[in-house]
Amino acid sequence: MDITGTIKVIHKEEKVNDNFTKRVFVITDNSSQYPQIIPFELVKDKCSLIDKFKVGDEVKVHFNIRGREWTNPKGEIKYFTSLNAWRIENVGSAQNVPPSSEPPVETFTSKGEEDDLPF
Repeated sequence: MDITGTIKVIHKEEKVNDNFTKRVFVITDNSSQYPQIIPFELVKDKCSLIDKFKVGDEVKVHFNIRGREWTNPKGEIKYFTSLNAWRIENVGSAQNVPPSSEPPVETFTSKGEEDDLPF
């Protein structure tokens, strides 16, 4: 599954135990009348996927839905759902793309005027 939205929050990586780390980030989905605030989890080696993004970036998040059952110490059964992101793409405007380090190439006619030909 995938969804597009704007990054609202990026949390720091959290070490759950020696073998498991997770990181949460939140996007705002404005595709309907009522904006949806959606938290995603990155786990283990995927935690660094969000590093190249910042709050305000428009992204496309590819994710899987995970559900689980847990019985608490009182014997009550609880159910949890999480959205595990596995790929994040920048879909923002060209303004979000870093500028090239090379200057633009200008072409001029033999009279020194700028050439507006498409080739």
